[in-house]
Amino acid sequence: MGTAMVVFILSLSGLAVCMTVIMSVRGVRAYWQARGKRLVTCPENHCAAAVKLDAQGAGIRAFRGGIYHCLQDCSRWPEMRDCAQDCLSQVETLGQGCLVRNIVAGWYQGKSCVYCHKPVDSAAEWTGHMPALLAPDSKTVSWGDVPAEKLPEIFATHKPVCWSCHVAETFRREHADLVTDRAARW
Repeated sequence: MGTAMVVFILSLSGLAVCMTVIMSVRGVRAYWQARGKRLVTCPENHCAAAVKLDAQGAGIRAFRGGIYHCLQDCSRWPEMRDCAQDCLSQVETLGQGCLVRNIVAGWYQGKSCVYCHKPVDSAAEWTGHMPALLAPDSKTVSWGDVPAEKLPEIFATHKPVCWSCHVAETFRREHADLVTDRAARW
């Protein structure tokens, strides 16, 4: 009788651990999928808007077995904070396709740096050094300085620049007195 009870308790404990692991994996997956800024078209004014989902809420709800989509932030807030959040249907439909990092990576696909002409479309190289942009005023701009909701305009007016050229051109612009240009020796 004692052995059967121990086996029963261990089986029940094992089942509880398995269920907790499965629920935790589901919660972590939902959290990771909900992270990141997304670009949507605001249903109210039909302009681009940058939104962030409540990733923590999505993870907790998924852990409990549900689905949860709610905005944590929007480029149109605080003025439109009480909107109906109808843009969430676009997030559900487009999935990872509306993530800003995926949109930017897609724009760089097949493009080369305007300075050195090396390809800048390899997302594997972006872990620490994101490519930049050449603005119409001939200044390089890093992605941290670009509001996500301005991406459609940026893509139409800016050109791709690799990280190395962005650093060099920024230094050249900010410290022109320390730069000496020499003719190339071939």
